Formats: sequence, C-alpha cells, structure tokens
Amino acid sequence: MSTPQTPVSQAAPPAWEAAAGSPHHGYTSPIPVVRTHLGHAIASEWTKIKSVRSTMWTLGVFILLVVGIGLLAGLLVTKTSGEVQGDENMLALGFFGLLLGSICIMTLGVLTTASEYGTGMIRTTMTACPSRGRVLTAKAVVFFLVAFTVTLVSSGLVGLAQTAMLDGTGARQPTGAEWFKATVGVSLYMALLGLFSLVVGSMLRHSAGAITIMIGVVLAPLVIALFMFTRSLEKVRQFLFEYSIPNQLSVFYSNSLTDSGPTGWDPLWILLAATAAAFAGAWALLRSRDV
Repeated sequence: MSTPQTPVSQAAPPAWEAAAGSPHHGYTSPIPVVRTHLGHAIASEWTKIKSVRSTMWTLGVFILLVVGIGLLAGLLVTKTSGEVQGDENMLALGFFGLLLGSICIMTLGVLTTASEYGTGMIRTTMTACPSRGRVLTAKAVVFFLVAFTVTLVSSGLVGLAQTAMLDGTGARQPTGAEWFKATVGVSLYMALLGLFSLVVGSMLRHSAGAITIMIGVVLAPLVIALFMFTRSLEKVRQFLFEYSIPNQLSVFYSNSLTDSGPTGWDPLWILLAATAAAFAGAWALLRSRDV
C-alpha cells in the first residue's frame, strides 16, 4: 500500500520560518518597536548631562564666580564710595563675574560633545541613534536650555542683591528694559557662547584643543588690541575693541568699552549668526566623517 502524501501547498512551514515572521504565520515581537524622534534623543542627552561630574563642577564654579564676584563688587562699592554719582547702571557690577564665568560655560559646551570622542562613547551614542544630525541637535537643545537657565538664575540673584546693597547710595534704579537686558539678554548671549563652543568641540573632537581655542576667541582680540600703538593699525585696533567678546557682553549693561560698535541687541545677533554658521559646518562634518 502506498502512503498518502501531503500536498506541497499544504505542508507546514519550518519552525525557523514561522519564528522569522513568514507569510504563513504572523509573528509579533515581544519587544515593543517605537519609532524614535528628537524627543527621545533629547531625553538621552539630558540623562547624560545631568549624570556626569563635569556638569556639576563647571556649573558650580560658574555660579560661585558670578554670584561671589557680583556680591563682592557690590559690597566694595557700598563700603568705599559712600554716595554713588552719575547715571551708571548699577547692574553693571555683575559684568565681572559673568566674564570669568563664561570660561566655565565654554568648557561645559566643549565637553558636551568632545568628551564622548575622547572616551569612545560616541560609538554607543551613534549606534543607539544613527541619525547624527539628530544627536547634535539634541545636545545643542539640552545644553542651551541648561546654560540659559543657570545664567538667568545667577544673574537675577546678583542683580537683586546689588540693587538692595546700593539702594540709598544715590545710584539710579535700573529700568525694566535694563533689567531685561541684564538678565534675559545676558543669559541668551552666554548660552549662545556656550553653544558655539559645543559645535567647535564637535568639529575638533578634542577637548583641550577646543577649550584653548575658545579662550583665545574671548581674550585674544582684546589683548592684541591693547598692544597696537601705531597709527596705521588704529582701525584694526578699534575693530578688535568693538567686537571683542568682553565689549559685546558689556553692551548688555549699557556700559560699552568703546563709543562705537555694537549697541542694543546687536551682540546677540552677531553671535547668533556666528553660531548658526558654525553649527552648519559641524553638521556637515559630522555626516561626512567616520565616528
């Protein structure tokens, strides 16, 4: 007797084919599949930046410099000057602490990107999120918000303390517009300066080199201008004074180092344009280079 044969079309598929999700049997993975987006990358970068020690150290020193030097400046003016004369903005005393604190913000900006290349963790980051542009954007968003918030709180506290200490000394109380520029305006500028450092770190992929370059960007133009004595270099000297980072930062306190150059909100637009150009360059390099 012949054994009945099962038709080929009705034969059961192999177990491996069923497990792989063949058209014969539907297969649902027990692992949920979620389409990732920028929000997931931002959440990941937020976890990183709040977990590493460099964030706590740099921001801690920044707050110490801004608040400490600001209060010390206000105290010295109160003790030594007696009556404050003139129309000077009393909030300008916060300039000194912010200028030194800018080094901390720039350092953190560089470390946000360059440190991952130094440790090799950037490979893990890019494996988890292959979209390199999304990673850079997420880092930029998280860092900008952190830097802006910390600067806003610090500058606001210093401003309140200084106005309280100088009240009754004859100093003019700052207007609402001056308060806005000395808190929100300065915070936007400092956050953009740190963001510029972040994209420089992304392009160089070397923490020490990027930090050195950013310190040079802040200090070199002013130092070079101080030693330009010849009349033929007067225009260059004036340009370096006007567009140096310290002078642009002082504009937010209506206390510019020069009688010409950027005024009002011009420093913010200048830095915004420079940061946008650097970000575009960092994005292009990130997509063209190996990890």
